[in-house]
Amino acid sequence: MKKKSESSPLRTCVCPAGKFIYGLHQPHFKVANLREKYFDLMLGSDDNGNVYSNHANFPAQDVNEPAAGTIFEIANPFGFRGVTFINKPWADRMAQDPSGIKLPRPEPVSFHHALKSILPGCGSDDARLKNAFAQLPDPLKLSLATTSADPEDLIKLAELSCRFSFDETTGRPNGLHYAENANGSMKQTIFNEKLFDSVANNPYLPDDYKEVMVLRPGVQGSSEIVGDWQCGKTHIFEYLRRNSYIPWGHYAANMAHNTVRYAVADLTDEDVTGLRHLYYQRTYVRLAQILEIEFSHKGGPLDQDELEQLRQAIQTRLNSKDDLTDLPFSATLWGWNYGFDYAAGGYRLHASHQQIHQQFALIANTVPLAGAGPDCVYPPYSCGDMIHDCVVNFRRKTGKGFFECYQKAIRTNTRMDGKSQRPDSLVIYEDKNIMLYVPKAQTSQWELQVMTTGDAGNILEADSGVRAALDRAILTAMLILTGMGARLITVIEYSKRFWVKDKDQKLIYAFLPKLPESPGAFSEAQLRWINGHYPEDFAQACRLQMDKLIR
Repeated sequence: MKKKSESSPLRTCVCPAGKFIYGLHQPHFKVANLREKYFDLMLGSDDNGNVYSNHANFPAQDVNEPAAGTIFEIANPFGFRGVTFINKPWADRMAQDPSGIKLPRPEPVSFHHALKSILPGCGSDDARLKNAFAQLPDPLKLSLATTSADPEDLIKLAELSCRFSFDETTGRPNGLHYAENANGSMKQTIFNEKLFDSVANNPYLPDDYKEVMVLRPGVQGSSEIVGDWQCGKTHIFEYLRRNSYIPWGHYAANMAHNTVRYAVADLTDEDVTGLRHLYYQRTYVRLAQILEIEFSHKGGPLDQDELEQLRQAIQTRLNSKDDLTDLPFSATLWGWNYGFDYAAGGYRLHASHQQIHQQFALIANTVPLAGAGPDCVYPPYSCGDMIHDCVVNFRRKTGKGFFECYQKAIRTNTRMDGKSQRPDSLVIYEDKNIMLYVPKAQTSQWELQVMTTGDAGNILEADSGVRAALDRAILTAMLILTGMGARLITVIEYSKRFWVKDKDQKLIYAFLPKLPESPGAFSEAQLRWINGHYPEDFAQACRLQMDKLIR
């Protein structure tokens, strides 16, 4: 959206008319051949003895490309998130069958079965088997720990990673062995931390091993449990992380040791309600304490009616103030890392542990500026602030509300390839409170987003109906993505500061899968996102997957 005379354009694919705009690269070029030498080498041969050489790699003349592949360039709706490039030839092939946008299920791996095939008569407790596992190089142990689907494999690897204590009657693990450190504290006896983490996060490890290794309260440290949710077969703990990488600490809602959930497919509606309830509850309670609002505290979770009454009381108090910039905390942070993996070389690929957990915190409004006087303050970072900057800049330059135009563009979307007979909707589903959709410019090849459609720009402005709709949409999005084969997904919230009173900014959740062949490199470091499908076709693939969930 730029005229030639314009020096500072709005970097967004949303135009004031409520349409998407984007650029079209149709490359053609000539390249001067500056090579001096020619290396004519054989590459191989076929069954008939025909030789294949590298002749094409050494042109004799300058190179002329009259029409290279077309590339679409789409600025993200929010300019700070960069630009997406879609390769048209790749996307055209994918458009022929959107149902093909999926990842294959991993093949089940069993080292036990492989060994038994070459060691006839070898039982599970055979010393030869145990020795074979022990003699594996560490990279192979790590690879097996993350890929094996055989519980017997994983038990042997678990027992190589740490020292257990066992029940004398059942022979099953009842805890870890602890030893005194040099500083006098007690710590688990872990021989190989990476192997320990990888085995404990493999869903095929028997649950009693999972529990004593990572799930039992206290086994991962002394973080206090300051909340919980129990309903039916759902049990969730809320841990306080005091010395957190998030300033002022954060909280983690973890599925409890007696509610094992290693996969999204295992989650129930009640599980997600509980995980999110702890987030809403902690946020509202902290703000009520800051604003000196009294509320009933029985030493247990607030019920849904109490939660909504507390939210309304906070909103009433905030609305009575002309200036909210003196709030000590003025924004929320919420995120979910789903999935766990290690590369054989020891690179952690995602998350801290696979047992379902979500993290949340409040973000400070201002903090002292280091090295300056008492009146100098520094505004802490919140990713939602960048959405706010886009909204303000859009209105200043166009006179229109950004989200009004953005939602109109989503609902009136047309296909990028101009094929009107193919699906053109970006919306996967919506209700009166939210929409789940594919962003026009995906920053992950499979990015999805959930957006509120009413006035809610943060969870303080989200009433019980909006909260329930958000919870349902978050679970639906995760079921769709994991149903298509995604195994590593990050979810983040973009929310509005509490002191922003205008209603233009909406609350957004972005779902960002990591795909096996898209690890991120120099392009992504520049916020240049490379894609091989049209967003309309990915939306159709998601709708097809959602149909399977409903059935």
